[in-house]
Amino acid sequence: MQPRKNQARATVSRALKLIIAGGFSISGNDTIEAAEKKTYTRVPFGAFSSQMEDALLGSDKYEKPVWNLHDTLKLPNWLSATLEQRTRYETMSGSFKANSKGGDQQIPLQTTLWLEARLSSFRLGTEFMDARALNSDSSTGMNNTMSNTLDFLQGYAAWSDQNILYSGLGVEVIAGRQTLNFGSRRLVARNTFRNTINSFTGIKVRVIDYGNWKFNGFASTPVNRLPTSSSGLLDNDQVFDRENTNTWFSGGFLEMNELGLGISSELYLYHLDEGSSTSVPTRHRRYFTPGTRFFSKPATAAIDFQLETIGQFGTVQETTAPNSKNLNHNAWYQHADIGYTIDMPWSPRLGLEYDYASGDKNPKDNQDQRFDTLYGARRFDFGPTGIYGAFSRANINSPGYRINLAPRSDVSLQLDHRIFWLAEATDCWGGATCSGTNFILQDKTGRSGNNVGSQIDLIARWDFNSSLNFETGYTHLFKGSFAENAPQAPAPVDVNYVYIESMLRF
Repeated sequence: MQPRKNQARATVSRALKLIIAGGFSISGNDTIEAAEKKTYTRVPFGAFSSQMEDALLGSDKYEKPVWNLHDTLKLPNWLSATLEQRTRYETMSGSFKANSKGGDQQIPLQTTLWLEARLSSFRLGTEFMDARALNSDSSTGMNNTMSNTLDFLQGYAAWSDQNILYSGLGVEVIAGRQTLNFGSRRLVARNTFRNTINSFTGIKVRVIDYGNWKFNGFASTPVNRLPTSSSGLLDNDQVFDRENTNTWFSGGFLEMNELGLGISSELYLYHLDEGSSTSVPTRHRRYFTPGTRFFSKPATAAIDFQLETIGQFGTVQETTAPNSKNLNHNAWYQHADIGYTIDMPWSPRLGLEYDYASGDKNPKDNQDQRFDTLYGARRFDFGPTGIYGAFSRANINSPGYRINLAPRSDVSLQLDHRIFWLAEATDCWGGATCSGTNFILQDKTGRSGNNVGSQIDLIARWDFNSSLNFETGYTHLFKGSFAENAPQAPAPVDVNYVYIESMLRF
């Protein structure tokens, strides 16, 4: 009888200890709670709240902003509302643009309000955006990638079913004005660093076989950001954006998960059939752009890699003039990188990277080989855009290395060093096209060589919490012979670019 009493006392004692320990774990911030703390994907440093909730995959990927309108205003569960505001100050000394002198500075402001109402499987959403650039002048080269005041970025209706007809497939359909963001984001992206964001009006269908594959198919007409004149943008003129109904952009994008050894792949085809509108003349690009990507995601004590190959063919006009010569277009692009994350404090990742984008071999023939990045983003490959934006995904041959560090869970550091040559010495450097701007450097004789220079890019980010983030960066361009000697090149001094910015999600 006595052993049973002792056993009972021991059981009660252990139960009391567990209750007490549990009480402390609830009221205090001890190691038990820290071990159970969920980790989240870092939110891009730009307007992104409309992308954080996924109707087919759930919303656990990104952390909910600790300060938010939904809880503050005590909104019903069927309604989402988020206000985002980003302020950046950027300054540049020296210049790489043709016919330019000295440096520049700008204060880009980006403010968005996103609202979405849900009723069962249906959603209605809108995103209102104001992007403007203060402290700019006529020498800035102001364009509508920097400013687009008071306009609707999105206005859509959506329907989704996570298990349509009990098939195990998830299906989502979105119709209306919307942003697109696919794969590596090199061809179709919702811009983050850039002050304005691409949007399209049309329909997108997404199908998911959970854990196996995903497919996106879409047909759309791009939205023209207005106004387009430098003077109108400098004055912050407000003109509502309009769809270019003479242009169609469509495509299909298939992602296959876990082919083996942690490798995933993507296969895609985009079609652009471009016409001019009354407000925006175009080069009438008619491109087919097929591509494929194989990649694995970074992980501690593991090798990760990425290999993306893109072809492009069709026709394009030489300029935007109505009777401009039509050219046959054949171009290609290659990206490759490999990295390793070391299992040690700060989780350093060391990576090697390489990019090649074809250039036009002969500016006097009827061929165009200059790769076109369509509606893609470039900051993550080639450094900051804004008033800098020295490199685009066209006519480049660029190896480099990258180092990523995470001293704390809320701090990230990055160093990127790249060397740049022109893929073709007779083609231009800088813009998506060689015509239509006075800032592009080009030596059609090829006598200035193809050595553009090298670039060091440093980035530091601190997340104060899930609502407030800070980032700063420094970029230095060491000019090569082409940047110094090409016709109309500015003074042969290196370029320094610095920015500091804050991001508030509420």
